[in-house]
Amino acid sequence: MSEAMLTWIDTHVHWDAAEFDQDREAALVRAKLAGVTHCLNPSVSVSGFSQIQALAEASHSCNDWPTLLPAYGIHPLYVDQIQPDDLQRLEAQLRAHRPFAIGEIGLDAYTGAPDFAKQQRVFEAQLHLAATYQLPVLLHVRHAVEAVIQTLKRVQRSGQKIPGGIAHAFNGSAVQAQQLIDMGFLLGFGGGCTYEGSTRIRALAAQLPLTAIVLETDAPDMSPVWLHGQRNESNQLPLVAKTVAALRQISLTALSEATTGNVARLLGRLTNGASAR
Repeated sequence: MSEAMLTWIDTHVHWDAAEFDQDREAALVRAKLAGVTHCLNPSVSVSGFSQIQALAEASHSCNDWPTLLPAYGIHPLYVDQIQPDDLQRLEAQLRAHRPFAIGEIGLDAYTGAPDFAKQQRVFEAQLHLAATYQLPVLLHVRHAVEAVIQTLKRVQRSGQKIPGGIAHAFNGSAVQAQQLIDMGFLLGFGGGCTYEGSTRIRALAAQLPLTAIVLETDAPDMSPVWLHGQRNESNQLPLVAKTVAALRQISLTALSEATTGNVARLLGRLTNGASAR
């Protein structure tokens, strides 16, 4: 199959971000022209739910855009903005507009991040919702992979079954990767693996089982090396895929088929009402 005919799924992109306000529709068209047929669009706070829902609905009637798959959650870097009823509002959103996943949720131990104990409480509450509504989760794991893994294990031991998900921008060890895989998680790779200095990420992208990886942009963030310091877009995903395919020494066709299949198996409903156009 020619490269121009290959299709891709961007498993993490923030189309609702303010950085796209000036040219969002044009950027969506560029993504579709590049072969990106579906995009998982997670929220970062309750205030973003309505826009993400509206964009997802609009994508179903616009053949020039990828199909946008909504995910709802509260990002760990936004827990200081949380209101007393935000978790109740999240649950109401899950009931009213069942999404494809809960996210972006998780933990962040980077310098300057919000209080870790507060992050932990909000994360665990959202994991319980994921178990209750049997939705996969989109994990944020920056500088906190081990803490995320231990939290997942603790929730699972309590009898709450979480139906897997995606560890976005995975940056842990091979041992941690295997632990997440064993719990039903896929691992997301994007712009980070295009930097030659990112040796651990590149090694993981090359060596992990093909059944365990998915591709992402995290647009407008996590720009690949050729856009360093500039806004990222979903249309860069096929170029990121070239890097991953080269690292793995496989064809782009094989990578496209494998990563698309991985997402379809995780989300289940991908071909039921949100099929590629």
